[in-house]
Formats: sequence, C-alpha cells, structure tokens
Amino acid sequence: MQTDTESFPRRHARTQRFTLGAPRAFTVAPDGSRVVFLRSGSGTDRAGALRVLDLDAAEGPAERLAADPAALLDGAGEDLSPEERARRERSREGGAGIVSYATDAAVELACFALSGRLFAAELRAGTVRALPVEGPVVDPRPSPDGRLVAYVAGGALRVVGVDGEGGRALAEPESGTVAYGLAEFVAAEEMQRFRGFWWSPESDRLLAARTDDAPVRRWWIADPAHPEREPRPQAYPAAGTPNARVQLFAFGLDGSRTEVLWDREAYPYLARVHWSAGGSPLLLVQSRDQREQLTLAVDPDTGATRTLLSESDPTWLELFAATPCWSPARELVRITDESGARALAVGGRTLTDGRLHLRAVLDVSEHDVLVSASAGEAADAPEIGEVHVHRVTADSVERVSTEPGVHTAVRSGGVTVLVSSTPDRPGARVVVLRDGEEVTRIASHAADPGLTPRVSLTEAGARRIPCAVLLPTHYRAGELLPVLMDPYGGPHGQRVYASHNAHLTSQWFADQGFAVIVADGRGTPGRSPAWEKAVRGDLTLALEDQIDALHDLAERYPLDLSRVAVRGWSFGGYLAALAVLRRPDVFAAGVAGAPVTDWRLYDTHYTERYLGDPAADPRAYAASSLVTDDGLSGAAERGRPLMVIHGLADDNVVAAHTLRLSSALLAAGRPHEVLPLSGVTHMTPQERVAENLLLLQVDFLRRSLGTAPAGADGASRSAG
Repeated sequence: MQTDTESFPRRHARTQRFTLGAPRAFTVAPDGSRVVFLRSGSGTDRAGALRVLDLDAAEGPAERLAADPAALLDGAGEDLSPEERARRERSREGGAGIVSYATDAAVELACFALSGRLFAAELRAGTVRALPVEGPVVDPRPSPDGRLVAYVAGGALRVVGVDGEGGRALAEPESGTVAYGLAEFVAAEEMQRFRGFWWSPESDRLLAARTDDAPVRRWWIADPAHPEREPRPQAYPAAGTPNARVQLFAFGLDGSRTEVLWDREAYPYLARVHWSAGGSPLLLVQSRDQREQLTLAVDPDTGATRTLLSESDPTWLELFAATPCWSPARELVRITDESGARALAVGGRTLTDGRLHLRAVLDVSEHDVLVSASAGEAADAPEIGEVHVHRVTADSVERVSTEPGVHTAVRSGGVTVLVSSTPDRPGARVVVLRDGEEVTRIASHAADPGLTPRVSLTEAGARRIPCAVLLPTHYRAGELLPVLMDPYGGPHGQRVYASHNAHLTSQWFADQGFAVIVADGRGTPGRSPAWEKAVRGDLTLALEDQIDALHDLAERYPLDLSRVAVRGWSFGGYLAALAVLRRPDVFAAGVAGAPVTDWRLYDTHYTERYLGDPAADPRAYAASSLVTDDGLSGAAERGRPLMVIHGLADDNVVAAHTLRLSSALLAAGRPHEVLPLSGVTHMTPQERVAENLLLLQVDFLRRSLGTAPAGADGASRSAG
C-alpha cells in the first residue's frame, strides 16, 4: 500500500490518533500555586516533556518546561526494560519520553524514569538531575515529605535519598518468579491497579505487594519473522488456571517487615490500596468469582486487618478507580450498586440516585466530593455519550461542566483543571479554574484532524441502545448506503461518546462510501449496573444488540441491509467474527482484529467475571466462544468473507486465538484471510502498520460487498 503522506490514515497513525501534543496527566499543588502536566512538543512528537504552569507568577499564569527528555538523554535513544515495556503495554501507553511521573505531597518534587534512569525535578527551582541508582528503574515515587524516592529495579523495592545518597533495598526477590512493588498481570490489565507500592503519609514506611507468579502457567511469545530469536516466556493466567500469589507487606525504612494479613484463600485479589492522612490504610480485596469483597483497615504496626465493609452481588462487584478512600472527616467514600443505581456513598449515606450513573471519584474535600458521571436510567434526558463533572455534598448535586460533551477534572487547593471534549471541536480544551472562575487555559499542540465527524447520537430498538450514526460528508439524500457496523460492544469499552475525536476513524470509513453505525449494547459501560451485568454467562447478547440497533436504525437512515459489514478490535474483533459466523443472514463480511476466539485462553479476572469457572460451566464458554476443541462453535452453514488481523507479539490476546480460528475455518472448508503482524502487540503504534491496516480493511470491505471506491482521502490509492 502507498498513500499520500498527508492522507487521514497517515496522519491518524503519525499522531497516534491525534493524541500527541495534547496536555495530560495533571497534578495540582495543594496550595493552588501551580499545575504540573505532560505534553509533547507537537502533534507528531512522541516524546512527552514535564511542564509546570505557575498560576501565581507576577505577570499572570506562565508555563515553563520542567524536564526535557531530549536534553536529559543528550540525544540518545530510549532503552526500555522488559518491566517498563510490560507496564506500558498494560496501561496502553504508546508515547515516549516522560510518560508518567509522581510528586511529593506539596508538589514541589517530581520523579520519573527515563530510559531506565531515575530523575528528580525540583518544580519551584526548575532544576532536574539524574540520581545515581541501580536500574533499570520502574515507577519511581517520592515520599510525601520529598526527602526520599522509592522505586523498583530488578524486582526489588528500593529507596534512595533525593540527593542520591543512602540508596538501599527494602525487599529483594527471593527467586526469579518474585517481584516486590509491581502490579501482577491481571491487576494491571483488568483491575486497573497499575501500582505495587504506597508511601505512608508520614513518609516513614511503605506498603508493597509481593507477587510470585510461580503458579502461573507459562506461555511463549515468539516472533516467527525472526526464528533466530528465542521465544519470550509469558506468565499468563488463563481462565480456570492459577493466578500469581499476591501478599502485602509493611516495610519500615529501618528494614523492618510486617506482613498484612487477611484471608487470601477466600479473597485472593488485592484490588485497591489507599493510604492517606484520613485514616488507616485501606484495602479492597475480592473473591475469585468477584461476587464478594471486603474493605479492610490495616494496622501497619502489626499487619492485622479489620473489616469495615463486606459487600456481595449475585453477578459481580465492579471496581472503580481511587475508591474506596477516606474523606478528611474519616468517612469511607465509595461507589456502590446497592440501590440498583451506580451511586456515591459517604459514610453511611448514599448521596446520589438513579439520575446519575457514577463513573469515578475525582477528588474528596472537607466540603464535597468531585465526581464524573453520566445520565442514569432515572435522568430527565438520556444525554447520549455525555460524561459530566459534578460537585456532590450531603445536601445537593451541582454540575460543574456545562457544555454537552465528555468532561473530567483534577482538583486541589481551590484550583480545578477541567478537561472537556465536545462534539463541535477537535481535541480537548483544558481550562484552569480557581474558586469556579476561569484563570487560564493550557494549550494543546495536537494536530488538527482535518476531518469533522457528521455524527448523529441516538437510541435504537426497544432497549434504547446508544448509537452513533455517521454518513459520508458529501452524502446525497435518497442514496442507499452499504453499512459498516463499527463496535467495541463489550465490557469496559464505551464507544458512543459526545466527542469530536471519538468518531474520526468511523467518519473516515463513512467517507469511503459507508453508513457507519457504532452501537453500545448490553455489557458496555455508562448506563446502569443492570445494563453492564446483563451479559453474565452469555457474551453473545452483545451480537443481538448490534442486530437490533441495525434493524431499528434502518427505519430512519439510508441503510442497505443487503450490504452490511462489521469491523472491530479486541472484544470488537470477537464480535465481528461472531457476527459473520453466526449471523451470515445479516452480515455479509467482517474484519476481526485481535479477536478472542476461545474464552478459555483469556485471562482469569476478566473472563471468570463474565463466564464463571470453565470447569464448572463449560457450556457458557463453548456457547460464547468462536472455536472449541471440536472446531467452530455455533457457526451457521453459510460462510461469509472474514479478514482476521493479529499482532504476533500480542501478550494480552495471544495470536493462538487467531491461529485456532483459522485452523477451524480451514477444517470447515471456509475461505478467509489472515493478516499476521510481526512484532506488533495488542496496540499498533507503528505508523506504517497502523496506516495500512485502515487501507487494507477498506479494500477488503469493498471487495467483499462489491462496492466501488469512493475516491476519498487516500483509500483508493494502492500499489503492489
């Protein structure tokens, strides 16, 4: 494939979906004097730099560079350790340079790892220096008082003075399968717990996880394009198989070590750890089936725990970032589904109802809780795809964000950084508020997509499925269009957002001559607990909702139901293949990217939440999988064109999924196309790979549906 270097696919790939150059990862100083954040130099620059916005500068708010990765590395390329590569893969971090940082309590010191080295930036003075420590360094974090830095190197938890003196190990791995201070695979991949150690508020000790993946089965990730390279072992806890053993210890700076005790047999998942001045350290631990969980208070002196709250749910208990936590008044703050709505609870009171569907707790102060939420089932209007920031008190709920769109915020010291994406402008606008009034804005250097989605947000079918419908930019009324369903369609993957950039790729596909439909059916987040949990035991319900949405929308939009295709990645790839195999009467072609095809090969925490234990309920796995040991599962007799794409270095959805599907299709005599991507993981950050994936999909869809090229942005230019 060859394209114009300024085509949308090329720019989309080069800019990492137009995210490069956008400010992110904000931290506000508790005195409200400055905001720290990351931003690369342009819309094509992958290297994030650490920057500071001084709000109290003499001539008004002023931005300055705090740490430049190019200068710190003196022009040398980055060298990432396997642990850092794994951490970035789990967090879906595709950037370079400074991709994360941590600060002390006063936000005067920031620490970060760069090419395995440890750096400390004094944010007031504007100086930055490398600390001479053993590496490669992973996840450095200053103590709250700014005197020490803790980090992980070689599986050991280490501390060093901020002056680079007094470095020592608090815990070293006893074997090659043990690590201290790192999150295990399922914690980072599925629980969104990316950390493995936590400082005490007094800076005198740490809590740290000890993980031992000796019980976990080993898989081998090979690169067939380089047979001279040894396969890489991957400890992968597939459904129904053993997880890593996880313990928690309190480490004193004097070398003391105390294990934190709870019933790890009944509650093996360490889901959340919180340690603040508000009270004792908090743990949230879950049973393996995720139907029971405990919130525990820890005595770090003895390691004893006491139960503050015991919760159960017949389906599963959802996890939420930054909760449970303490309020300054020492009340427990959490998000709960107990009332049937996803609500905010503080102490013994539930402060919100079914009019809001809580998404996250953003900040907790003496006077209120700052949250993000979408419209709940009892809301006056559905507000399709919108997420807003609200202030919640004991007596009221006040919306902070005003424009229709997707909003989030960071707050401290009377200063709020409000990040807003709306349907009518590209990228995100970052506004800094002090006491509710705008002080300044933080500039974005993200590239302009040069494409404006023509999107309609609507609901479809009796279940009011949230949908986005996109028509070609130059669509002529009266013309029936071939249809491309473009879902993720599964847990944790909302796609229908009231946001400009969320629909760029879908609009590009629309401009190739398709009516594109994005539908968030049952299982997707953002609506209600019951909506998310409806897929328990049967993930194929997601396909039913795609079909229901398609048929209802055909009553209102110019959809040619004789030419319907579907594309998706990850769960969306599974859904695309499922559609083609089981409903060829509806779907004429499909593109399945990195699909899960046999749910027994996916990880424990995710898969068992939805399908249970494969040994206890093998029928649920067989019914939801595309392939079993006996071949294709539930496939209709009629075959349809299917393209399957998979990165051979994928350690999340391993390439075995696609290989088994291809073997089963071949055994059944069904033609299909497989596109293996050498050296590519579950992400596709490589510019040419990401670009050509879009172009090849369009070419396949046109061939399969018998449609002519639209002559649009770059799609029809191909060469051998």
